[in-house]
Amino acid sequence: RLGASRSVRFPNDVVFQDHIKQGDLEQVGRFIRARKVTLDTIYPSGMAALHEAVLTGNLDCVKLLVKYGADIHQRDENGWTPLHMACSDGYADIARYLLSLGASLEATTDDGEKPSDLIDPEYEDLVQLL
Repeated sequence: RLGASRSVRFPNDVVFQDHIKQGDLEQVGRFIRARKVTLDTIYPSGMAALHEAVLTGNLDCVKLLVKYGADIHQRDENGWTPLHMACSDGYADIARYLLSLGASLEATTDDGEKPSDLIDPEYEDLVQLL
């Protein structure tokens, strides 16, 4: 039929990840409250929701996920914690927040790296923090 409209439905996890990447806190909160997603699921990207939020650099999104129970110690498929990602990508504010909640400086990746091993010397805030 010409002109027939088609709709495509994406799995909730895919839509949720997109809301995280876009920094849409309202939609992220709505998905969590409606129990449409499980926060600590490892997605096909190899990461959980909190890892995805850290990579966006959005501290408010990180805080929202933690508020709803995201595990700050969870490891991705390579053994990286959210703190490893914050350090690697230069997000001192997120690293500071995760540390305030008890994130481990001693956690090691599958390659044996601690969060401090991943800091680029150009990230002076992080170098001073750790």
